[in-house]
Amino acid sequence: MSSESPSLNKPKHLKYWTRCLKTYLPHAYIANDSMRMTLAFFIVSALDLLDCLKSHTTEAERKDYVDWIYHCQHPHGGFRGFPATDFGELRNETNAPWDPANLPATYFALATLIILGDDLQRVRRRACLKWLAEMQRPDGSFGETLGENGVIEGGMDTRFGYCAGGVRYILRGLVDGPVEGVKDIEVDKLVWCIRGSETYDGGISEAPFHEAHAGFTYCAIGCLSFLDRLPHGAKAKRQDAPENNIPITGLSNLDITIRWLVSRQTMTLDEEDAVDTRMDETDTAATCHDAHSFVKMGSFISTAGELSYKDRPSTPTQLQWAGFNGRCNKIADTCYAFWAGGSLGILNKVHLIDHTANRRYLLEKTQHMVGGFGKQPADPPDVYHSYLGLAALALVDEPGVKPISPTLCVSKDALRHLEGLPWRRKVEAGDAASAQARGTDTLAVREGAVEGKYAAMSGG
Repeated sequence: MSSESPSLNKPKHLKYWTRCLKTYLPHAYIANDSMRMTLAFFIVSALDLLDCLKSHTTEAERKDYVDWIYHCQHPHGGFRGFPATDFGELRNETNAPWDPANLPATYFALATLIILGDDLQRVRRRACLKWLAEMQRPDGSFGETLGENGVIEGGMDTRFGYCAGGVRYILRGLVDGPVEGVKDIEVDKLVWCIRGSETYDGGISEAPFHEAHAGFTYCAIGCLSFLDRLPHGAKAKRQDAPENNIPITGLSNLDITIRWLVSRQTMTLDEEDAVDTRMDETDTAATCHDAHSFVKMGSFISTAGELSYKDRPSTPTQLQWAGFNGRCNKIADTCYAFWAGGSLGILNKVHLIDHTANRRYLLEKTQHMVGGFGKQPADPPDVYHSYLGLAALALVDEPGVKPISPTLCVSKDALRHLEGLPWRRKVEAGDAASAQARGTDTLAVREGAVEGKYAAMSGG
């Protein structure tokens, strides 16, 4: 294995993201025009993570970006995914169903405003929170849009629960119950909905009895973090009992969830590796992978609810490149470096992965010569994988990249800006009982506990 440490080609990445921001995206993105708010988030947040947003945009440009986002704000709460459905003065009861607010777009709009340094004062907060409560189904899940007669449309998996939890956290913090006369979402129902999608092996799926998936697992864990309903070590078991009057937490078995997440790291990098190349049927339930390419980095030990590894093997040569997959028996994919790594980051367990092997995979296999990251080796870069590859490196203090909040998926600078907004602090302070119980338990405090811990692992 080469002793030379790979590096992030920051000038190329900066050029890639600046081009995405200030010129037309390639024609392949036309089909994603209704997701323009999501694309805007990836681009703006990437430049922020590279600490180049202010140096490579003018104050007037950033104001225009903020105004464009507010132009997509829906009159009845939430944000549109793009401005094309805005009928303006021609809007009426007949065409209103064709112009709905969109839940993921609302989360990305609010997150992008935070990154741009906006104070969110122009957000129709009460209308947005009222609309958010209307987006929840009786089973606790959330949809994507509201259709005719208030019918909740769209999927019902943890992606929408994550966005709902994020919107709630941004606009009202950790306050439980009504705020300014607007009722809260049914938090317990959402938590139970997430627990219903847990799988036997510790992951979380899109629906009960489906296969575990790292993306859905991240969204579930992120949502629970927004709601402050993650289990805290050994307390998780007793919190399952409603008679104790303790809030229900998600993740019924924290240890096996962490084990499943760590097990997503794999040496299988392409389709040829995905077959049983040993011809001995070593792909077993015990390994959940072809045995010669599954990353075995040590044995788990669990003491008083604290999970860790003991004695990593001293033969790292076989782990030159080891990215992450999203499901058992799949090849590595750039985005799962964040979906799995970010999940572990929220749980303060990101140190359990082999960072050096993952970093080599990202920087030597999927980092593209023109900037950005591809989905897999030799693939061209795209906005989605380019952002998540950068975010994965930000988890472990990559030189030249800002530290990231694994829960919000924005820089920690943006998170601190959000939590310092005067109106938001006033909302949280208004709920004196909850504030006293929480103390200083904010995302910034929770995630700041591990900030800088992995600088020595970054290769810088």
